[in-house]
Amino acid sequence: MTIKTGDQMPAGSFKVMGAEGPKDVTSDELFKGKKVVLFSVPGAFTPTCSNQHLPSYLKNYDAVKAQGVDTIACVAVNDVFVMNAWGKDKGVGDKIMMLADGNGDYTKKLGLELDGTKFGLGTRGKRFSMIVNNGTVEKLNVDEGKYELTGAEATCSIN
Repeated sequence: MTIKTGDQMPAGSFKVMGAEGPKDVTSDELFKGKKVVLFSVPGAFTPTCSNQHLPSYLKNYDAVKAQGVDTIACVAVNDVFVMNAWGKDKGVGDKIMMLADGNGDYTKKLGLELDGTKFGLGTRGKRFSMIVNNGTVEKLNVDEGKYELTGAEATCSIN
């Protein structure tokens, strides 16, 4: 079943790169008591994800944060080393939390997995964005094509 507006985020965890190496971040640590913009890309270093989707959140960082957002997080079905390298390459610094869902377990719990096998990509996550307030989905956008429905501008109603 696909998650929808009004649903609670499922329990689970992600990997992030910490100062000492890879570490776990639980869904409670990410969402509890916070307003979070979570967006998903099918793959780090892929053209649309690298040139449009992730940059939309960097470009609009101040406008997103001005809406009371505590955390902006990007998730992909990639390993923590790839997500860390991609974040460094794109200059996200501490503005965007780069979450690795290496096996796609969390993405599957959301019901937002994407079958990319015909492109040699295996199972990935759909391109989506959501606003999560204290663990509850307030807004959910799923984009089957490009990123227009899931970029910062659409997700956070920025003109």
